[in-house]
Amino acid sequence: MAQQQENPGIQLGISGYRAVIEPDHFVPGTFQLVVDGTPQSHVDLDRPDNLFFEYVQRIGHVIDLLDTPGKPITALHLGAGALTLPRYVEATRPGSRQQVLELERELIDLVREHLPWSKRAAIRVRYGDARETLGKLPAGMHGACDLIVVDIFSGGQTPAHVTSVEFYREVAKFLSPTGIIAVNVADGPGLAFARSQAATLGAVTENVAALAETQILKGRRFGNVVLVGSFAPLPMDFIPRLLAGGPHPAKAVQGAELRTFIGGAQPATDADAVGSPLPDRGVFNFPRQGS
Repeated sequence: MAQQQENPGIQLGISGYRAVIEPDHFVPGTFQLVVDGTPQSHVDLDRPDNLFFEYVQRIGHVIDLLDTPGKPITALHLGAGALTLPRYVEATRPGSRQQVLELERELIDLVREHLPWSKRAAIRVRYGDARETLGKLPAGMHGACDLIVVDIFSGGQTPAHVTSVEFYREVAKFLSPTGIIAVNVADGPGLAFARSQAATLGAVTENVAALAETQILKGRRFGNVVLVGSFAPLPMDFIPRLLAGGPHPAKAVQGAELRTFIGGAQPATDADAVGSPLPDRGVFNFPRQGS
């Protein structure tokens, strides 16, 4: 009887977490990056424009609505995972210039070996803590990014030092006048963390929308909320077009409705910021639906 081949994996040097690349049996030909038992990325090597996780699809729709469809952009990604969104940007907007900040060098080595991305892609990976590494980026990038994606996790949790007003001010230095910041926020029932993060991003960019599956935005179960922020007003047709792209059911809040969503939540500062709540392991044990 043939011995089953073990999935490629590695012990990460900084966090100590185990990172493993697993085939996704729900979607043949695709793979998941799992870190400390938490699925963090999903990759379709043959179709990098095929996004699977719901929150990633929502960020993909945001990318699609930037400027002219197919036009190259300048993008900055905080948190690498398996580079799902940098691959998507290259596939849908060839010629884009992209920088990726990642703490764990071994993680990128694992992904590069087993889930290589296009050699044509202009993707540069820089290593180090995302907040510290921002200060080492070229000054020429200030005010130049059409897209900034903040998707930073250590295992299943976003660290506190990348959730504050001071952090977002550093991020916003790289945003173009019409550019967009997209933040992946994971939270549980009540959404105390997500509400505070919406207030925090709003304290820096002013124009903010929150997108998620309906029951998540109602605070009834654990899930991902995508926060979208910009210095410029979000276009009037921005939200309907995002929702029309799915996945469904979807809801978005902005303006007065966003202020109601935030309620009494205050922006987080370095003095009082907390990390995101850890998900219950059972969150990832149910059959998943993708696109």
